[in-house]
Amino acid sequence: MSTPQVEITHSMEFSAAHRLESPALSAEQNAATYGPCYTDHGHNYQIHVTVRGPVDGKTGMVMNLVDLAAIIREEVWEPMDHKHLNRDVPFLKGVIPTAENLAVVCWERIAPRLESFSGCELREIGIDESRANRVTYRGLRA
Repeated sequence: MSTPQVEITHSMEFSAAHRLESPALSAEQNAATYGPCYTDHGHNYQIHVTVRGPVDGKTGMVMNLVDLAAIIREEVWEPMDHKHLNRDVPFLKGVIPTAENLAVVCWERIAPRLESFSGCELREIGIDESRANRVTYRGLRA
């Protein structure tokens, strides 16, 4: 009998300000592209991190959700909560802080931390920028 593969998800909220502005666009083009998001404003983001792996026969878990929560807290919440993403977060320097780009950057920060958990792989990062808008990133899968 094969070991079941199960997905687990932990979610966490963080609050941050940002401004959407592309250096490749003029001020007029930025204003037209990003509208009111071209000015400083904030969001209460929700990040949802999904990990897939085998259920360990001894623990009954893919990985301890306490460990997953700690990784998210260290890699996302601590550096980004109550910060201005354009100015205060060194690993976002030069990144337009759209929800799409945040999902990719969060993946890049969280995935390596999962390597020490046997058989676990990052499957999905979801970022809710508001109740109406969600971005989902599933990595660079072929």
